[in-house]
Amino acid sequence: MNKPVPPRKPVSVKLDANPKAKSRKPNKPSKVRSKVVPKREVSSFRKKALIIGIEVLGLAITAISAIMVLLGYSANWFSGTRFFTSLLPFAIGVLGLIIAAALLLIAWWKLRKWLQARAVLLVPALAISFALVMGWFVLQNHFTQAISHFRLLVGGKQEAGRVTIAHQVYATYRRYDSGQLLKLVHRAESYNPVIAEAAKIFDIDFNLLQGLAATESSFLPRDSQDGGRGLFQITLVPKVILEQVEKKLEVSKTSLQDPRHNAFIAAATFKYYLNQMHGDLFLGLLAYNIGPANGGLRFIMQQYGATDFVTIQPYLQQLPRDYPIRVLSHALAFRLWDKEGRLPVYEEGDNAMRIQLIGIPGLQAEL
Repeated sequence: MNKPVPPRKPVSVKLDANPKAKSRKPNKPSKVRSKVVPKREVSSFRKKALIIGIEVLGLAITAISAIMVLLGYSANWFSGTRFFTSLLPFAIGVLGLIIAAALLLIAWWKLRKWLQARAVLLVPALAISFALVMGWFVLQNHFTQAISHFRLLVGGKQEAGRVTIAHQVYATYRRYDSGQLLKLVHRAESYNPVIAEAAKIFDIDFNLLQGLAATESSFLPRDSQDGGRGLFQITLVPKVILEQVEKKLEVSKTSLQDPRHNAFIAAATFKYYLNQMHGDLFLGLLAYNIGPANGGLRFIMQQYGATDFVTIQPYLQQLPRDYPIRVLSHALAFRLWDKEGRLPVYEEGDNAMRIQLIGIPGLQAEL
């Protein structure tokens, strides 16, 4: 008799909800994409940088100009060597300037926040306004005087020498007859092209080279009794200079009767002596005039222990120490003619300040 079979337990089979899941290949690691900065953020950053740049530029122009003016006036007010009347007050003034600058920076920072809360562009607009006001002041004659004092303060002995020579030049120009100067200007017209060419080749101020020719020959080329020849009254020339000029002119031999050759030799010779005097314009012109006589200016200076135009002048009793002044005063006349088309009378109106602002060729202070 068959026994009844006990019921089997149902086998539970787990069905995968997604049968295709097993057939999937393992996902490859995805590449990390670089973060792209939205264009709006880039534009906003550039705008902020531009605004800050304008603000800093305006404040820097204002601050630098103000410092130069204040120090220039202070140097004039407290000029001298006494401790209690000159040196100490000037030092106290500098300390006061530092404290004032710090206070102004704090005030600007607070004002800056207040302006930004109302409009972002107010800050750079105010900074540029300060710079424009200072720019207007720069154009006034008072600023020129302040900068002159500041140059003297910083330049020391070198600037003092330059100022002394400059005023000698202005005084000499003042004494010239304007009619005679006008004749020189008109005579120079036919020689200006070759002088300009020589000035460019040897890197010399054009008006300065004109002043050299005016002093030497009055633009009447001729042979003089002391051996000078041509437009620049060339006499003895070092061999190295002649070789240099022949190379520049592309000729085998130079002719002193040729104005172009004469101008090139003069420019090269002056450049030679200017380098010998370490760029000192006054001494360079003096050395050009003396030439190799008595061993040349360099030998004379070494003999007496002189170092500049102040210390050499007492030893030039028999030499033309006024020569550089005459050259520079003629050069000034040509500069004024080029700039204004006339030869203003120095003592009339504000001509003196305007002439000083235009400056002496080769001698005006560099920026």
